[in-house]
Amino acid sequence: MPRIKKQKNSLDKLKIDKNSKKFQKKLSDDKKSSFYQAVGRRKESTARVKLFLERENDIVIKDKRIPTGTILINYRPIEEYFPGEINKKIYLEPFRVTNTLGRFTVSAVIEGGGLSGQLGAFIHGVSRALEKVDKEKYRPILKKKSFLTRDPRMKERRKAGLAQKARAKKQSPKR
Repeated sequence: MPRIKKQKNSLDKLKIDKNSKKFQKKLSDDKKSSFYQAVGRRKESTARVKLFLERENDIVIKDKRIPTGTILINYRPIEEYFPGEINKKIYLEPFRVTNTLGRFTVSAVIEGGGLSGQLGAFIHGVSRALEKVDKEKYRPILKKKSFLTRDPRMKERRKAGLAQKARAKKQSPKR
């Protein structure tokens, strides 16, 4: 009886290492949840914000399950990153104004500047992402509260020939 060679699938030929980065990346791409992404800026700070729309399931970020309604900044809870009641009132304001408090899971990566600039950048980024969710509904509300406006105030540059700071003058000698 002649032997029939079974053709192997092209995938069978590939040896897939399940620990390889390419394989992990492909798995994470398959399990992707929908999100809106925006960038917010203030002073020297930049915030890259992702607003996840997943409602039923928890979202996995850096191998951690994150429940819906959680806000993470640099992979840490926001209460830890911006402590205090005043900060809490400020960073929840875009959600409170648009009536979306607890509806989204937010993940943000913030770089540069100090805490005040980073907080402003986060609010700007979240507002821009919310605008992308439903432009007709949220844009007028956010625009009225001026959350979509990029604050142009920056540190003034140092001028040559003067003292150490931007406007400081060298002391003139007595005559």
